[in-house]
Amino acid sequence: MKRLENKVAVITGANSGIGLATARLFAREGAKIFMTGRRMPELDAAVREVGHGARGVQGDVAKLADLDRLFATVKAEAGGIDILFANAGGGEFLPLGEITEEHFDGTFATNVKGTLFTVQKALPLLKNGASIILTGSTAGSKGTPGFSVYSASKAAIRNFARTWILDLAGRNIRVNVLAPGPTSTPGWHGLADNEEVHGAMVSQVATISPLGRLAEPEETASAALFLASDDSRFVTGSELFVDGGVAQI
Repeated sequence: MKRLENKVAVITGANSGIGLATARLFAREGAKIFMTGRRMPELDAAVREVGHGARGVQGDVAKLADLDRLFATVKAEAGGIDILFANAGGGEFLPLGEITEEHFDGTFATNVKGTLFTVQKALPLLKNGASIILTGSTAGSKGTPGFSVYSASKAAIRNFARTWILDLAGRNIRVNVLAPGPTSTPGWHGLADNEEVHGAMVSQVATISPLGRLAEPEETASAALFLASDDSRFVTGSELFVDGGVAQI
């Protein structure tokens, strides 16, 4: 039997990178997939790639009306949720002294506000015993030059999980954080504004990672599958690093 047979999974930020790789894997494992993304053409292409009857719902997690529309669709078409992967997020480099209000507001709107209200608005549909997965980052646990706003937003995600397992204990809903390190996604490569910077980023990863390379999105998706499935039925409040050891040394 497939590991997610007859499960309903909602994945935000699923039009590329880790979200898309996870949607592909969850679908192969038998889940009914609802995917979100802000850009409709990319989302449509991702849905076609996932197949297996996946459903795309365009939206921005920072906009509460978009979340309402997402969960109304899930309720009408599936009735409930077994797995919620609050994955949408992003950031950019800006060192202290150059941080703008726009930079702060945009990062926290997606990463913190978006995660909070994705989970809160899903609560009426989440089944008892459901699994919630939040995308964190190694940046939430260690310093990265010029990345303080993003790092702070991911540190908030870690504390959400610690607190929400208490809020949701009566329903046996598990909440865990998936913390990727440098991963070969469009978002990670897009942090570089030119080829020279990109080359330096790749070289730095090879230097600081005990495994000497970027992760592939599929490797992080495999960890998400563990947290989504009954294999992790006694795991809650944890932070699972998929980082090649970057944050462990």
